[in-house]
Amino acid sequence: SFDLEDLSRRLTAAGYARTSLVEGVGQFSIRGGILDVFSPAYDSPLRAEFWGDEIDLLTFFDPLSQRRTAELSEAVLLPVAESLPHLHPEGTAGLIGQIQTLLNKQRRRKTPHQLLISTLESDLEKLQNGVPFPAADRYLSLIYPEFATAASYLPAETMLLFCDHGSIARADKTRQEHFGMELDTCLQAGDLAGELCDFSADLDRLLGGLTGHPAAYLDSFLASAYPEALPPKKLLSITCKQLPSYGGSLDTAVSDLAHYQKNGYRTLVLTGGRHRGEILQNILTERGIPAALTIPATVLPDPGKVLLTDGSLPAGLEYPTLKLAVLTEGQIAAAPARKKPQRKKATNRQKLNAFTDLNPGDLVVHETHGIGRFVAMEQMKVGGVVKDYVKIAYQGTDVLFVPATQLDMVSKYIGGGEDTPVRLNKLGGDAWQKTKAKAKAAAKDLAAGLIQLYAARKRRPGYAFAADTPWQREFEEGFPYAETEDQLRCVAEIKKDMESPTPMDRLLCGDVGFGKTEVALRAAMKAMLDGKQVAVLVPTTVLAQQHYVTAMKRFSGFPVNVDVLSRFRTAAQQKKTLHDLSAGSVDLIIGTHKLLQKSVTFKDLGLLIVDEEQRFGVSHKERLKEISQGVDVLTLSATPIPRTLNMALSGIRDMSTIEEPPLDRYPVQTFVLEHDDRILNEAMGRELARGGQVYYLHNRVESIVQAAARIKSRFPDAEVAVAHGKMDEEQLGDVMQRMADGEIQILVCTTIIETGIDIPNVNTLIIEDADKLGLAQLHQIRGRVGRSSRHAYAYLTFRKGKVLSEVAEKRLTAIREFAEFGSGFKIAMRDLEIRGAGDLLGAEQSGHMLSVGYDMYLKLLEEAVLEERGEARPQAPECTADLAVSANIDKAYVPAGEQRMDLYRRMAAIRTEEDSEDLIDEIVDRYGDPPKAVMNLVAIALLRAGASAAGISKIEQKGDQLQITMEQLNFPAVSAVCAEASYKRRIFFSAGEKPMLTLRLQKDEDPLRAAKTLVKRYAQAAAL
Repeated sequence: SFDLEDLSRRLTAAGYARTSLVEGVGQFSIRGGILDVFSPAYDSPLRAEFWGDEIDLLTFFDPLSQRRTAELSEAVLLPVAESLPHLHPEGTAGLIGQIQTLLNKQRRRKTPHQLLISTLESDLEKLQNGVPFPAADRYLSLIYPEFATAASYLPAETMLLFCDHGSIARADKTRQEHFGMELDTCLQAGDLAGELCDFSADLDRLLGGLTGHPAAYLDSFLASAYPEALPPKKLLSITCKQLPSYGGSLDTAVSDLAHYQKNGYRTLVLTGGRHRGEILQNILTERGIPAALTIPATVLPDPGKVLLTDGSLPAGLEYPTLKLAVLTEGQIAAAPARKKPQRKKATNRQKLNAFTDLNPGDLVVHETHGIGRFVAMEQMKVGGVVKDYVKIAYQGTDVLFVPATQLDMVSKYIGGGEDTPVRLNKLGGDAWQKTKAKAKAAAKDLAAGLIQLYAARKRRPGYAFAADTPWQREFEEGFPYAETEDQLRCVAEIKKDMESPTPMDRLLCGDVGFGKTEVALRAAMKAMLDGKQVAVLVPTTVLAQQHYVTAMKRFSGFPVNVDVLSRFRTAAQQKKTLHDLSAGSVDLIIGTHKLLQKSVTFKDLGLLIVDEEQRFGVSHKERLKEISQGVDVLTLSATPIPRTLNMALSGIRDMSTIEEPPLDRYPVQTFVLEHDDRILNEAMGRELARGGQVYYLHNRVESIVQAAARIKSRFPDAEVAVAHGKMDEEQLGDVMQRMADGEIQILVCTTIIETGIDIPNVNTLIIEDADKLGLAQLHQIRGRVGRSSRHAYAYLTFRKGKVLSEVAEKRLTAIREFAEFGSGFKIAMRDLEIRGAGDLLGAEQSGHMLSVGYDMYLKLLEEAVLEERGEARPQAPECTADLAVSANIDKAYVPAGEQRMDLYRRMAAIRTEEDSEDLIDEIVDRYGDPPKAVMNLVAIALLRAGASAAGISKIEQKGDQLQITMEQLNFPAVSAVCAEASYKRRIFFSAGEKPMLTLRLQKDEDPLRAAKTLVKRYAQAAAL
């Protein structure tokens, strides 16, 4: 049994942080009798429901949707930190005593180290007050006085294998040197006391603890010295050679196996399991090579025999002196697809975003009243019942209280970024309606233009590509990574377009590094296998070079001729390329705007791929239109286009979006700090020591050269270069190419790298004055590092002693949080999506989008598109409901204000029984059984949806009278309801400006139930 408060204390002591919402490892939250916790032992967080002090139900849950997934019977909660103060042999008190001793000793010194004294004092104060203590690692040697490494836990009979002992010794020497430098830095900065440095073992110390273990050294060459603790007693010299792949040629493989048999070799063939082994056994037997199948194999085969067993190696090996050959199934059979890591299937979840990031002071848009400022959520007692209201301030002293049940009419204003001034509307004025009408008219013009364009394109004849061939499948199988579901969906959408006779015009959007290139190359392969030529148009020379290298790698082994046209090619090379293009001997051409010259002619162009179209000028775009007549066009964009806009334009502009990042990407470790040369030098030094490269962002062109000189003086052996937008394209291209080739170690640059090339070896980013950059910009720039499976680091710095503005602080906090748990990312994405929407819609539409806010504009655009296509849905009135029933979410039930607000918004958006059941399931899942007031909220939301569909605009209770107001008079429906026997003498109809039915409630009649019945009867009558 568990006491939740005690468990909370124990989790805090183990390094966990208590939060309102569990999104990342090391967090926990308690709501009533429900504990959510994310243990490092699992990929998903856990939810435990308590009945008293016993666990009633234990499950995993999805951190995005917060919904339960799989059940389990037990779970392990590992500590989040390695060094926990209470693990000291004498507990926290023992650690406090030892730190106090260190502090006293330091104070008594002739020259006390003041920085160290303040560090020890600060740590001591935190420990004495029970404050969470993140820097406990510096007391590792006190908390664990007995020195131990992983090797200390190996059983005595464990065999140790040292692969290339010389390299291990060299790597250890380098590590110890770096470690010594880091310790020195920490000692000088007062981060560590000299007495606490003994917490890491070098190689000799590690091996000293392994004496007595059996060991073998596997070296290519005899080393000059071996460890004294484990000296080798016998020397064996074995010749070994790696065997090549047979490239699917069974005849060659069989002749080699026959050779091994004839010469008395023991031959072992490794297969992917029993089933695969049986297939291979049959293939070999048919070709006269008898082979036994034994899984698992415990002994080697006899000389001259072939044994099949399970196992895997990257390549086959032959040991001539041992007369042993080890082959792999992949060498012999037609090379099977590499086993790709399984990608977890995304759950069908509704992502929690919207109101979780709405704070007091933020701008909001009310559909009827326009732009105001969110003040707070307030509880008020009205007509004897407690209700929640959202308080919104408008121009002057105007204030609007919106019932929480109508939150679907309110959205966060998202427009021109944090620094653009926005004028608040006045309540009761007509300015908002005029602004909305203007935006609607503009959206209508846009929709009409787009629909005409789309229709004209549909009439043009195109080329229908054939279905996929085996070669296409072989090419796709050669992709060494696991595709994301989004990538596969986009490939399928593009192929479907290509196989139709209408020319394709599809936009493929996805964040930097999300795998757009692979999707485009698959489309290119499909076109080339049908005998067509493919052109890839990119905005910069460096990008052309990068795509060329990628394409050469991916198409190697296939009869595809790839070429590149850019200023990196000589005049003679360019002339030859142009000749080959018109002759048809080049299948895939990659180039900059040089491809748009009149001198470029194709023999049979079938697919044009345009990367970052928005970066080409007007004349280039006109030439693009000429080239692409009747040709399939695929445009790639790194600015994400919002899904809502995608839906609003569905059927007009074909779009595919990749929203999932690839597997095996570590999140970029992000630090927000005052500019500190010591920390930044250490970060750069560490990156250079591991053979990596650094981006140093200094966003002022006038002082960038001095900044580079300063860094060069600290790292004289490193190649330091400068890149900024005022350099001419040729100069800039050369610098970026040298960076890509690894010739430059540190690039001091401006934000020009925001849209650049992919350099996986750059894994440290330092940004000066990060508070001056926008959130979307920070996100894009940070996306330039962490492009490989190595850990990447971003240091966002601001000037020493500078007091950050509220906006800048919010921005930097959001980007750091996103790095940790993926929360602030939503804000950056919105910021980016607005850019994307602006790029797609053009400047004039962007102006209207800002005037009404992004969400409202998208709503207007969707309506305009439907109207233009003649599919406009009849406008149902927005229904408001105000009943004297308790309908609120109590703080005791959902403690976090932003979560309550989010639930209100989602309740207000309920439209069907299915919606309500789904939301109730989630609420029960996350917070336990809901009180009656919460169930009333859901019932009111359903009532509003039903009433709205029946043409009712208002439901209101005044004392014992229930009034429903209709948008238009439906006389037969009103008559049918008034004729109901149960309403005799208590229902009245008034046909004023807005027709209204008034029902007098009976004593103790539930107003909510009465309203549901009345609306249902009216809706049934109106439907006849």
